[in-house]
Amino acid sequence: MTVSQETLRAALADVVAIPVTPFAEDGSVDQDTYRALLRRLLDSGVRTLTPNGNTGEFYALTPQERRSVAESTIEEAAGRAAVLVGVGYDVPTAVAAARHARDAGADMVMVHQPVHPYVAAGGWVDYHRAIAEAVPELGVVPYVRNAALAGGHLAVLGEACPNVLGVKYAVPDAARFAAFARDAGLERFVWVAGLAEPYAPSYFSAGATGFTSGLVNVAPEISLAMIEALRSGDYPAAMGVWERIRRFEELRAAESSANNVSVVKEALAVLGLCRRDVRSPSRLLDAAERAEVAAVVKGWGTAGGWCA
Repeated sequence: MTVSQETLRAALADVVAIPVTPFAEDGSVDQDTYRALLRRLLDSGVRTLTPNGNTGEFYALTPQERRSVAESTIEEAAGRAAVLVGVGYDVPTAVAAARHARDAGADMVMVHQPVHPYVAAGGWVDYHRAIAEAVPELGVVPYVRNAALAGGHLAVLGEACPNVLGVKYAVPDAARFAAFARDAGLERFVWVAGLAEPYAPSYFSAGATGFTSGLVNVAPEISLAMIEALRSGDYPAAMGVWERIRRFEELRAAESSANNVSVVKEALAVLGLCRRDVRSPSRLLDAAERAEVAAVVKGWGTAGGWCA
């Protein structure tokens, strides 16, 4: 890796932003708007970007669109932020995407939770090992959403692949996370709360030092305020932020997160920053949902700001 492991680990112990992928009126990726949204994140102080994450509608993008989004992110980051590119699907596709990310100048790859209906624990290790070994120059971050996976399996992967630096843990169970992290090696990996701000306080109390965020697209100040509170151990302040964003995140999480991306893009549309369009199988919000999102965003302050 051209960047030290210490630098990459520090980048994961932060707000790990998952940028949205805006679409133009004709349905194509709107690269100009995408770059403007990235610059807004960078100018706000965000220092870790994950193109091709779930909030970026990874599974709705074509292979060429995913490559283009990764390249644009790396170009805009230009050393101001670490870039953690989402990769996945079958092993050859994931390896090709990881190598493309490396060649384009990315720092790390995040490996999406395998979507295959039959995932053996040993097969999970083999899948991630194949990707990590293909790009030893990059940091590798597994995205864990499988509650059946044990921490010991991650420990095996980490022993085989020293470039597996961190874990995006997204099982909604803080007690399970605490056990998983300790069985895998609490100090061996950087633990990123993969369910964003709503779970960050509980996961930080159990060992996480970073969290992912889709909300950061809308109001970066909120996400940055939460991580500063958590870093200082000020849990009352962190929960104060939690209370302010609670309804927004409840709207995203409703119906098994059916409107997760739609709510974020609607908020950006309210601010005049992005079209609200999403791709199937996501859907546009209805009028009542749109009105509620607008009310929440406006309650935070003007232009996406946050009134503490």
